[in-house]
Amino acid sequence: MKRVLRAGCWVLSAWVLGAVVPSAVPSAVPSAVSGAVPSAGSGAVPSAAAQSAADELKQKFAHRAEEVASHLDGVMAYTIVDLTSGDRFTHLETSTLPTASTIKLAIVYELFKQVEEGRVRLDDTLVLDRAKAVGGTGVLADLGTPTLSIRDYAVLMVRLSDNTATNVLIDRLGMEKIAQRLQALGLTATKLRRHMMDTAAARRGDENVSTPAEIARLLQTLQKMPDAIALLKMSKENRLRRGLPPDVEAADKSGELDGVRVDAGIVFAKNRPYVFSVMTAFLKDEPEGERAIEDLSRVAYEYFDRLGAGGAFGRLMKP
Repeated sequence: MKRVLRAGCWVLSAWVLGAVVPSAVPSAVPSAVSGAVPSAGSGAVPSAAAQSAADELKQKFAHRAEEVASHLDGVMAYTIVDLTSGDRFTHLETSTLPTASTIKLAIVYELFKQVEEGRVRLDDTLVLDRAKAVGGTGVLADLGTPTLSIRDYAVLMVRLSDNTATNVLIDRLGMEKIAQRLQALGLTATKLRRHMMDTAAARRGDENVSTPAEIARLLQTLQKMPDAIALLKMSKENRLRRGLPPDVEAADKSGELDGVRVDAGIVFAKNRPYVFSVMTAFLKDEPEGERAIEDLSRVAYEYFDRLGAGGAFGRLMKP
């Protein structure tokens, strides 16, 4: 069953679980398609026939996205928001799930808000305290006590998902300040509860979590911050980008834990940017989950690419 709703933009956020957790699954119908018919690039008003054709394309995309989720041995939740038309596709978008390193988007947001407020300067330097060095991804754990700028720590956090750099920034910005900023945005389910690689805290239940819908909203907020977007556009390899042509930019952050894979970002498809966020957990087979995220990224891009090239009536205008 599908529902048609109304909304303001397109964002895609998806999580995959190996088993349905009753408390994490909304009681409402899990999948939905909402929003207006894709707008014409020329500004012309589509006829009823053109609207019908565009609706058909939209329904096919919704079906393809649902197929990716249903074929995975787990549960996939997503929110897709078109930043041009306001159309929105969702599935289990209010499920609270682990973010893995995608929580670093919240740290990026807080960093640039504090820069904007004059509380932090990107050129300020910090000597690495070896007590903050942790394993996992990144390079700082293998270095001595380098002196780096706040900007350099942020670059390492985003490009290499460096966990030590992330912990340095959490302490510099303040975990409580990050939490307060998320609350101010209305992101009540998005919680940074622990430092990176703090497995003891995770075992206590202090996991970093969010929902597909809230990550989508955070990305839309970040879209208004050019310096943050420039940082997130830096070169990196992940499932989201593997589903895109090499010349298409994305501002994104991925993450992974045991049984968890997450990809979330803004994809700058020509004439049709969109937000895409995929989050997976309880994966029986992690490589299968990674392939599912890549497949969903590819399916989404193919849809938005045609909207960007097709104008009001669907003729794909080639360069």
